[in-house]
Amino acid sequence: MLENISFANPEFFWLFLLLPIALLWYFFKRKEQTATLKISSIQGFNTSSILPKLKPILFLFRLLALAAIIVAMARPQTEDISTRTKTTKGIDIVMAIDVSSSMLARDLKPNRLTALKEVAADFIKKRPSDRIGIVEYAGEAFTKTPITSDKSIVLSSLKGITYGQLNDGTAIGMGLATSVNRLKESKAVSKIIILLTDGVNNSGFIEPQTAADLAIEFGIKTYTIGLGTNGNAPSPIAYNPDGSFRYGMRQVEIDEALLKDIAKVTGGKYFRATNNKKLEAIYDEINKLEKTEIEEFKYYKYEEKFRPWIYLAGILLLLEWLLRNTIFRSFV
Repeated sequence: MLENISFANPEFFWLFLLLPIALLWYFFKRKEQTATLKISSIQGFNTSSILPKLKPILFLFRLLALAAIIVAMARPQTEDISTRTKTTKGIDIVMAIDVSSSMLARDLKPNRLTALKEVAADFIKKRPSDRIGIVEYAGEAFTKTPITSDKSIVLSSLKGITYGQLNDGTAIGMGLATSVNRLKESKAVSKIIILLTDGVNNSGFIEPQTAADLAIEFGIKTYTIGLGTNGNAPSPIAYNPDGSFRYGMRQVEIDEALLKDIAKVTGGKYFRATNNKKLEAIYDEINKLEKTEIEEFKYYKYEEKFRPWIYLAGILLLLEWLLRNTIFRSFV
């Protein structure tokens, strides 16, 4: 009866202390409650009846009724809580991903591009209240997915990113400018770009500094990530006869000064990911830095459960009264 029950006035449970007091009072005063008759002999009287021994059950009914009344006064009730969330500060995010041939380097496992896709997918899943878009760039740039709140579309698009869809090269300015173009009409309170590259700007007709100025003009914060180990990395250097890549050690070149400058002037932050763990940590940090403010509303519905206890107390008192005035009438 008390499962999933809370009490609105639990202070009334202190009244249970009266029950042992009443029990002690009855124990010491019970003989005074019955009139006594002194006779010289009980011969001829039937003394085998057990009713006198059962008489304390009447007092027990009263105690149980009192206990039920105390529980009712404590107001047992069930509580149904429903919640509704409202996003009060939405964030629009564009992930600009370098898909040049150097992203197939194997200093991250199994390679840079695959490692990035796995980490980025986890990041997207952690942003259920935000809109996210994807921009791919290599020697040129294009919008893979416009900003959308449908995470299944974004994840599917991310999964489909492969090398070879664009001319090779690293057009950082084009990737950043295309990302800005996706966000410039956004009405979100916060707009950010996460731009990842593993090289230096060597393609495209928009300079990275010009793209950064556009980001500043539209109030878009840019986080930049330089991807690649320090020193040399096993990277594609030529094609095999079967069309697959031939790998060899190649110097890792990342224009960190440029990436730091883009992040600084737009109000973002620069990160360097030299392995899978650091890449995961970077996206986790960005996830913590860019928090969406969510307002949660809770609705409480209470259902009073004191009535069964009142009915129980009434039944016990009625039963006590009936027994006292019928079966136990001769002995009261």
